[in-house]
Amino acid sequence: MSLPARSPRRDRRVVGAALAAVLAIGLSACAADPATEAYLNGGENAYTSADSRVVVIPAEQRGEAVDFGGVTENGDSFSSDEIRGDVAVVNFWYAGCGPCRLEAPDLEATWQKHQQDDVHFIGVNIYDQADTAKAFDKTYGITYPSLIDATSGDAKLAFAKVTPVKAPPTTLVLDKQGRVAARIIGPIDGVSILSTLIQDVLKEKA
Repeated sequence: MSLPARSPRRDRRVVGAALAAVLAIGLSACAADPATEAYLNGGENAYTSADSRVVVIPAEQRGEAVDFGGVTENGDSFSSDEIRGDVAVVNFWYAGCGPCRLEAPDLEATWQKHQQDDVHFIGVNIYDQADTAKAFDKTYGITYPSLIDATSGDAKLAFAKVTPVKAPPTTLVLDKQGRVAARIIGPIDGVSILSTLIQDVLKEKA
């Protein structure tokens, strides 16, 4: 028995309806965070480098200051209260992350460029213990500290309340009030982008 011929036009309608349904489900499952929503509404500047997406949040649209802290790979206690009033760069990473290894020299170079400018760098290692983090520091010449956050997750949770912290590396620039002023998802891709973000936030009044 031969089957009736199918209409190509009907096939296209069926495929189109299926794609629309999938898109609707995806959009409903991924509500935009405030920063992304503001960007989509024209309130933010964003651009894409080779492997990263950068979002700059205007001062009037920033969320609450982030209070965070913990213990570094060297056993030192750290609190964000210690750096309030200065600009800070917070980088989420772990040693086995390929893009984290790729960007490590650029992060250190940016830190060296700005450490005399009332700027602080602090890493947040989300997977490793202290010995692994220290071995990474030695291999890549990292001189700024990192919080060892694998066990508690407290630092990551503190930031997740105000901004997405997706797969590492994610780098945040905090303004002088401790609010997230910019976000880079993916490796920082050189010194210039992060350095420009830092300089822009440094120019702001506290």
